Amino acid sequence: MAYWLYKSEPFKWSWAMQKDAGDKGTEWTGVRNYLARNNMRAMQIGDKGFFYHSNEGLEIVGITEVCALSHPDSTAEGDPKWDCVDIRAICDLSKPVSLKDIKANPKFEKMALVTSMRLSVQPVTEEEYLEICRLGGLDNPPR
Repeated sequence: MAYWLYKSEPFKWSWAMQKDAGDKGTEWTGVRNYLARNNMRAMQIGDKGFFYHSNEGLEIVGITEVCALSHPDSTAEGDPKWDCVDIRAICDLSKPVSLKDIKANPKFEKMALVTSMRLSVQPVTEEEYLEICRLGGLDNPPR
């Protein structure tokens, strides 16, 4: 099991929209960064991830799950080098965890969200996952 973080601008694709997609989930499209693409290629069905509102909110608001493995991105206009995965919403965080709180916590000093701010799909360690879930009010986080 691996853990990830997906960044989205809420005015383009919000957590509410992701939840509205239901159990079928949606493609995580539009990623045009090789490292982020490679992260998606490494994902497995059932991997959990954080949904992060970037630009507006700057906070982790929910937990997702990979529901389809890496496949060609339907928005890449036939360019075979761009892939995506499908994700579905699993649950809200009881309390969103802000970037400010993450940056203030020494447990996250090596977290990609702190060190690689612009990367749209990034890995999260198990320790980071569990601590953010704790801060977000989830006593028994999905694994």
